[in-house]
Amino acid sequence: MFEIVDPGDLVAEIQSTHRQEAVLVARRMAAVAALLRHRAAATERSEDRPGYAVIDGFEQTAAEVAAAMNLSPVAASYLVSYAEALDTRLPKVAALLAEGRTDWRTVRLILSRTDLITDEGLIAQVDRSLASRIGSWHGWSRQRIVNAADAAVRAADPDAARERRNCAESDRYIAISARDNGMADIYGTVGATAATAFDRRLSQLAGQVCAADPRTMDQRRADALAALAQGCGLACRCGQPDCAFSSVDPEPDSGGVRVVINVVASEQTVYSDSDQPGYLEGYGVIDADQVRELAAATAQLVADPFTSPVEALRYQPSAALERAVRCRDLTCRFPGCSRPAMVCDIDHTVPFDHLDPAAGGRTVAQNLKCLCRQHHRLMTFHGGWHDTQLADGTVIWTSPTGRTYRTFPAGADLFPQPRGPACAAPTPIRSDRSRQRRTRISQARMHNRRQTARKEEVDARMFRNHMRDVLFVFKGAPSSSALCTWVNEPREAEELPADWVPDEPAVTALPDDPPF
Repeated sequence: MFEIVDPGDLVAEIQSTHRQEAVLVARRMAAVAALLRHRAAATERSEDRPGYAVIDGFEQTAAEVAAAMNLSPVAASYLVSYAEALDTRLPKVAALLAEGRTDWRTVRLILSRTDLITDEGLIAQVDRSLASRIGSWHGWSRQRIVNAADAAVRAADPDAARERRNCAESDRYIAISARDNGMADIYGTVGATAATAFDRRLSQLAGQVCAADPRTMDQRRADALAALAQGCGLACRCGQPDCAFSSVDPEPDSGGVRVVINVVASEQTVYSDSDQPGYLEGYGVIDADQVRELAAATAQLVADPFTSPVEALRYQPSAALERAVRCRDLTCRFPGCSRPAMVCDIDHTVPFDHLDPAAGGRTVAQNLKCLCRQHHRLMTFHGGWHDTQLADGTVIWTSPTGRTYRTFPAGADLFPQPRGPACAAPTPIRSDRSRQRRTRISQARMHNRRQTARKEEVDARMFRNHMRDVLFVFKGAPSSSALCTWVNEPREAEELPADWVPDEPAVTALPDDPPF
């Protein structure tokens, strides 16, 4: 069908059908919601309603949807629930879906992250907030959409989010269930900080083997759990007799293993009583109380690091700069990629010049971004993609077909105060020739006044210097007169710097009453 079509036309067709798909899904969900209203109203009007074995309107609708779409009862129930939520709880988000301005994946994530809000006023507030922001979510990954929805929910209902966390904390547990194949399932619920530290420690142990180890990363992480319980490292299984990691003996406890956990939060949340949520790297959005608990127990609080001119000419960024870039981006910066920044490469947008570092891209935050290995290789070895990075961290991607995509740092999306005005939409200003003329005349007058003031200042300094020279020639000593004490001051420079501006004229207050 598309064998002779230009690649740019193919991408346009993909985008067009993607929008059409969203519109069709919106129509289907609206039809399901209308059917649900009809069945629910019919059930309420029915006079023959026994108190036992009643089939309500929701179950009737789910049964009809399952038959029409060949779905299981559970899948049909989810679909009817989504349709009802869009109809009654998130109408503004549903309207965007109907216009093709968002897609079903985004809407479904919002539905799943907002289903715990019961207050009608709060869900309406979240609906307005998310609907106003969805337009800038193009190219966002799944995790970033989840983060934005969680942040909006916690901002609208911080007390309920805190109460849900306290209830969930009281239900924490770890359980082991034996399987019939010699393995076992380990499952449970623990705190976000403990889970993140546990995950990070397993990855550390899994990486402490040589490159010839035949196990996958998932297999090494599973084996690292036993090593962690025994208090030793993970033994390598490469089979080479000279491998330094072939056997690791248990060592006595030396005070525990240090695991670095990065938390991103605003200054008001850390040092004050703000309810703005934070972000725990490797986990997601956490509430303000958890942020302050972690800040109180942490060994180091890191702000935006300073990069010296010498460090900017080195290829490898400092540990502080690398941490800041990862916490700013949170994920891979390629459009739609959700791989966490902790496993991504640090990429120079303007390539670093190894032969002449001063001529190439500098190693500073404004020129660094996180790219997963797949997209890093794509940028390095496939010349069709090009990227430009702005000062606020925004990356503008140009595809092989010439289309552009913008990705914003996820940390700035959650905490908008670091973002500069580089990517802010310009405020439309209606053209006004009279106002433009007045502005131009005012600027010209200001320039003339400053030039006149500069000339008068230079003339005044030359006159004062001349009087000082005359005093020295005729008297040879300082003047004792109280009328011109300035003559005893040192000579003044008779050339003004380029940024010199005259002092503002003193304003004399007018008397309350006229002088007559």
